[in-house]
Amino acid sequence: MKKVAFHTLGCKVNQYETQAMKELFEGEDYTTVADTEIADVYVINTCTVTSISDKKSRQFIRRVKRNNPDAIIAVVGCYAQTAPDEVLEVEGVNIVIGTNDRNKIVELVENCNHNEKINMVDDIMKVKEFEEMSIGEIKEKTRAFLKIQEGCNQYCSYCIIPYARGPIRSRKKPEIINEIKNLVDSGFKEIVLTGIHVASYGKDLKEKNALIAVLKEVNAITGLERIRLSSLEPTLFTEDFLQEISRLPKICQHFHLSLQSGCDKILNKMNRKYTTGEYREIVKKIRSVYPKVALTTDIIVGFPGETEEDFQTTYSFVKEIGFSSIHVFKYSARKGTPAATYENQVNGSIKHKRSEVLIELGNQLEKNYYQQFVGTTKTVLFEASSKDRSEHMEGYTDNYLRVLAKGDQQLEGEVKKVYLKTFEGQFIIGEII
Repeated sequence: MKKVAFHTLGCKVNQYETQAMKELFEGEDYTTVADTEIADVYVINTCTVTSISDKKSRQFIRRVKRNNPDAIIAVVGCYAQTAPDEVLEVEGVNIVIGTNDRNKIVELVENCNHNEKINMVDDIMKVKEFEEMSIGEIKEKTRAFLKIQEGCNQYCSYCIIPYARGPIRSRKKPEIINEIKNLVDSGFKEIVLTGIHVASYGKDLKEKNALIAVLKEVNAITGLERIRLSSLEPTLFTEDFLQEISRLPKICQHFHLSLQSGCDKILNKMNRKYTTGEYREIVKKIRSVYPKVALTTDIIVGFPGETEEDFQTTYSFVKEIGFSSIHVFKYSARKGTPAATYENQVNGSIKHKRSEVLIELGNQLEKNYYQQFVGTTKTVLFEASSKDRSEHMEGYTDNYLRVLAKGDQQLEGEVKKVYLKTFEGQFIIGEII
């Protein structure tokens, strides 16, 4: 049997797509091996969010070529889409596919010789249909990611992704429901609905309230216990949307609500579609429906033109909102985006300092959020043995609290009521009741 190895950089969408390609190869009698092993085929699924991502992709291509000089190397994903000629110039690359036509990868590999160079990258802006790539099996997991949407029409000034992924395309509801039912039949209790810009789901289908319609049908699937939504635009949370999802008990009380900056001047330069005032009101609406909801977010520090006063404004806003967790990123100029040409690029040492300050605030906010649940009872989906405590299993509540409780592997995939006893810094110790 021929061997194939995969290496994935970047987001959960990339991970989903890698799994789908893996199943295509296995359907043609390939054996999947680790990316450090000798394989006949290497597939590198790339990210291009930063120039560092591009560099990592090139480094890995060179590494696998040393593993087996005779291997076929296929490079797919966002970096391949935005710079196909650059990728093809890397020694050893045979096939470049991009962010469309990945369902043809096995056929392309089978018909490729070692000296051949194949560029399958087309104009992603002309692609109007969602590329159907489904997953039948995810081994040793209790939470499954499901891609329901592709592309982005937002064009934030710092982001290359709309150019890499193209315009929004939504997956048809029957395909979504069928795949979730198959995953539930395989034992999954939680589904994470993901995409490049999930809030845009259905806009290309010209269907009113398409995302709500999908959520209602997913909520009705027997055996599924949780529906988690990946990163969302705050403007999605209208009163009507909140009213509708509040009637769906399987929706997790955890929303990753993009912010990027807490300063209106910077938000405007970023081409974000809201102000801090609007964001604040949206958070109030969400908490009126879900009083103890986990709200997580992303913040970019050191965006071009961000002064110390602008940063302090962001700091104060983040503290005021009281997120349960924040992901902090130092701005990295991305060639091909408007922000890369902006004046007043911020010095690296300043970006580092601001990042450290905001991370420290985030740690305190996370601690504050966790502590309010000590002494309460929550349901936990147990996922794996704990690396922090022997004879303990760990899992997550619906609002994404990490919980450890005494137990063995038989708990994996089980949802149990747990009394939350003590907060230990990065997790809560609980007792199954």
